[in-house]
Amino acid sequence: MAENKQYITQAQENGNVMISEDVIHTIIASAVTEVEGMAGLVESKKTRGKSIRVNISEDDVLSIDCSILVSYGCSVIDVSSAAQEVITNAVESTAGVKVSGVNVFVCVIARQ
Repeated sequence: MAENKQYITQAQENGNVMISEDVIHTIIASAVTEVEGMAGLVESKKTRGKSIRVNISEDDVLSIDCSILVSYGCSVIDVSSAAQEVITNAVESTAGVKVSGVNVFVCVIARQ
């Protein structure tokens, strides 16, 4: 992950709440474990830290890119759609921020 971390700022009555992009990564990584047919996130030495990318706009709206592995025999479209829905719901409900879109990149079909 880049050294220049971005934060989402939410103004509260007694000050600001700053949410790190690391927190968003954790929410996403945890949420995708619920997706049936998803074998995991793409992780290797070449892609370390790149399986999830969070782009934070100036108005604190997120756009998310996620590289995944789909289990052999499962519908790529169904798994990808489920991942998009789960990620959007998890981030919006847990962090309280708007997600403009989730781009899912299916990189591997994994035999279990």
